Parts: sequence; structure tokens; C-alpha cells
Amino acid sequence: MSRLSLNQATIRHADLATALRVTREAGIASIGLWREPVDEVGLRKAVLMVADSGLRVSSLCRGGFFTATEPTAWRHALDENRRAIEETAALAEAGAPGSAPVLVLVAGGLPTDVRDLAGARARVAEALGELLADAAGAGVVLAVEPMHPLYAADRGVISTLGQALDLIEDLPSDVVGVALDTFHVWWDPALPAQIARAGDRIASYQVGDWITPFPGDALLSRGMMGDGHIDFPAITSAVLATGYTGDVEVEIFNQEIWESDPATVAARVVKAFGENVGL
Repeated sequence: MSRLSLNQATIRHADLATALRVTREAGIASIGLWREPVDEVGLRKAVLMVADSGLRVSSLCRGGFFTATEPTAWRHALDENRRAIEETAALAEAGAPGSAPVLVLVAGGLPTDVRDLAGARARVAEALGELLADAAGAGVVLAVEPMHPLYAADRGVISTLGQALDLIEDLPSDVVGVALDTFHVWWDPALPAQIARAGDRIASYQVGDWITPFPGDALLSRGMMGDGHIDFPAITSAVLATGYTGDVEVEIFNQEIWESDPATVAARVVKAFGENVGL
């Protein structure tokens, strides 16, 4: 349980102060932060709040969205990611010992009226190259998150762990890695081999279950661990075999969970994590 981290997405409607409080009161030692609640209070105040909480910071979500074809929009995305890199460094520094300066990157989907999937992936690769020096200078790891193919059109053109590793294989592993989310990759028959291939590239490990039937919106279709179909112990074992020593984030997008009391959700997370994840 000492490696459990509560990703803020799981208690999405809680502000930063509430998220920090319920995480700590549930006996969870680490939190995965999101940029929107941080922006609501401002980075300076957020840093003080994180420092006062005594919690580790396991990651900041999210950067990315690199697939725009219009040059001004693409440059704007890079500038926004540079700001996210600065936020990641500041929040991780404020966190308790063991905090991880990891910025999770969602690649972005296809722009409107664009069907060039290969071109979109090429722009993601180019963007990573543009941000390499910024991340290295800040001591931040850029973690590319492969997303289930269901989201390739509108959210993430990098669909498998293998694709993510191909994308970053020529970039330094201490600056660019991958974020491995069970919800997105559990179905992949190549997953065990690709996890082994990833090795020290795994910068973040996130868990959430795949439930059926979908509750109406594919984006909000994640379930609490144990409520769906994912074999968490098998994936966790493979991740740990790479030498991964970081926190394990619970990240769940689910309307019913979002509408529940955050403290109740945190307690559910602790129970489900202990019973299902395999640490």
C-alpha cells in the first residue's frame, strides 16, 4: 500500500485542497496531480499546498496534444508543454521525498478533416525532439502514454506500448519514457514482451479496470480495480520485473465515481488496490 497513488482524475470534482486532504486522510502517501486544479489556485499556491500536505507527487497530467497541422497551433502546443514542464518540476520538488518529476503526455488525435495518421504520429515525434532540452534542463521525464485504439481519432494516435517505444527509442531514457495505463494496454497480445522491452522507460504505472458494458460514454468507461476484466497481478508482475520502483496511480474516469463523495472514493481505492493490483 505504500506505493499507492491517487490520481486526481479519480476524484475529478474535488478541488486541490480537498484532493490533498482526502488522499492523506485515507492513508495514501502519494497523489497524481492534474494541471486544471493546479491552475485554479495558481502554481505558487499549489506548490505550498503540496509541500504542506506531506504527500509525494507521482506525476502531473497532462501535456501533449501535438498533432495540429496549422503551424501556429502546433507552436502554441509546444509552448503550453514547456509551461507544463515547469509546473511538473516545481510540484515534484515540493512533494515529499520520492516524488517523481513525470509529465504524462497524451499524443493528441487527428485534427478536423485530417486522415493522415502517419503524419500525426510524425508530428508527435517532432514535438518530443523540440521539448527534449526543456525537459532535460528542468529534470523532468516526458512520459508518452499509449491509448486504446478506441481513442486514436480524437485523443491519442499512439495506440500500443510498442508504438510508444518505437517513437522514443532514439531519445535518452532519463528524459523520455512511457506512461503505462492498464486500461489502455491490457488487451495487447504483445504487452508482456513490450513491457520487458520497456525496461527503465516505464516512468509511470497507472491502473484502472475495463468494464463492460460501457456506461454510455467511452471516455468514462473505466471501473474500479476488480470490477472488470483486467488481470492486474499479471501486468503488475511484468512491470515490477523491469525494476520499476515508482508509485502506482489509480486513475479512473467514471461518472458514478466522480459523483460520489471523494473521501468515500479514496477509501474504495485503498480497498480495491489492496485486493486486486498485485503489489
